[in-house]
Amino acid sequence: LHPKSLFFCRLASLDPSACSQETKNLLYQKAKEAFSDQHHLPAFYELILPYLGGAPAADLKALSNDDVNMNISTFVTLRKDSLMNLTPREVQGLLGVNLPELAQWQGRSPVRDWIQVQKQSELDQLHIGLTGGTQEGYINIVTPKFTETSSAPLKAMATAFHLLPALLLSVLTVSILS
Repeated sequence: LHPKSLFFCRLASLDPSACSQETKNLLYQKAKEAFSDQHHLPAFYELILPYLGGAPAADLKALSNDDVNMNISTFVTLRKDSLMNLTPREVQGLLGVNLPELAQWQGRSPVRDWIQVQKQSELDQLHIGLTGGTQEGYINIVTPKFTETSSAPLKAMATAFHLLPALLLSVLTVSILS
């Protein structure tokens, strides 16, 4: 038995959905290598489908040109960092006929998070009623979320950052007045 055939058999029986993100990333790379000789065949998408949760953005962008008609349940399980790097046109290319289903997910993560970093004008071009994108002329600032910890230095640092604008304004006022 050829090692590649054995690898195909193991991949075919594996369900990576419960794996860690690191494992999904590794499995995707292995599956991509294993099926690389079939990349230009229509069956490639079906072979790689179980492993797309580990696909980098570049591979998803390339896949968006192949009319794969990804279902929404697969789309929402993609790597979040990869998903966040996709444009509305690339998402349209991935979802194809399933694009209207995206509107049903717009209030839930990761779709909501993706929408928030897109230009509203580009979302409007999809004609499915997505709202919540960035308006033209505005800057979208993503603030880090602090988790509750017992670490006093972290809380002190967060308080210091909160007070930083007032402190800078005070220094500026004093320097102007003196």
